[in-house]
Amino acid sequence: MIHPSSVIHPNAIVPDSCEIGPFCIVGRDVSLGNNCRLHSHVVIDGYTELGDNNEIFPFVSIGLKTQDLKWKGGITRTHIGSNNTFREYVTIHSATSDGEYTRIGSHNHVLAYCHVAHNVEIGSYNIMSNVATLAGHVIVEDHCVIGGLAAVHQFCRVGKYSMIGGCSKVVQDIPPFMLADGNPVHIRMINKIGLERNGFKEEAITALKQSHRLLFREQLTVSNALSRIETDLPQLPEITHLLNFMRTSQRGVSR
Repeated sequence: MIHPSSVIHPNAIVPDSCEIGPFCIVGRDVSLGNNCRLHSHVVIDGYTELGDNNEIFPFVSIGLKTQDLKWKGGITRTHIGSNNTFREYVTIHSATSDGEYTRIGSHNHVLAYCHVAHNVEIGSYNIMSNVATLAGHVIVEDHCVIGGLAAVHQFCRVGKYSMIGGCSKVVQDIPPFMLADGNPVHIRMINKIGLERNGFKEEAITALKQSHRLLFREQLTVSNALSRIETDLPQLPEITHLLNFMRTSQRGVSR
């Protein structure tokens, strides 16, 4: 199932169940899982490992050298889970420093022209719409939606079940369960539709609405809002995660 025009290094690990279309390049230190499909003109190089059932569309580039000018050589790695889709012209770069990783989980849907920079960590079940860009060291938790043409600054975090609107400029962390939009980005409301579609109970949605009001509507300081959330609201798993996320922010939280 390998097209004769493709170049596969003899040391690369490519199971027989994989399908590799025309004009693809798979480098020496690449390992593909079972049933991966490379449509055409795909380049996978560097110390790169993919899990099973990944579908990669034309002109995708995975695992190549970081664009970070701090790169000094060494072995850097790219690790990708299973059941991901990478559409046309997606670029995923390896990490910057020796021994470091760029990591992507499983069941992600990354649309055309998206960029995942060095040392990014993406969880699972995320959607990146066309031309969304993650700068270096960004962390994206699970079940997030990042709108088209949105850009996330270095070292920012995107909390789980959040949604970022198209063309948004993100320079601080996006709290989990929230809907963010704008340039610069602001937290607009909880991601109510996303939470409902993912089966969140009404009790959790109500508590998150109250948390949003305390954090972003009542003009409290962040510390005071967190104290109110901790004392006034039921300590559900969603509330505990929100509190921990806010308290561990390094860049500050978008408001």
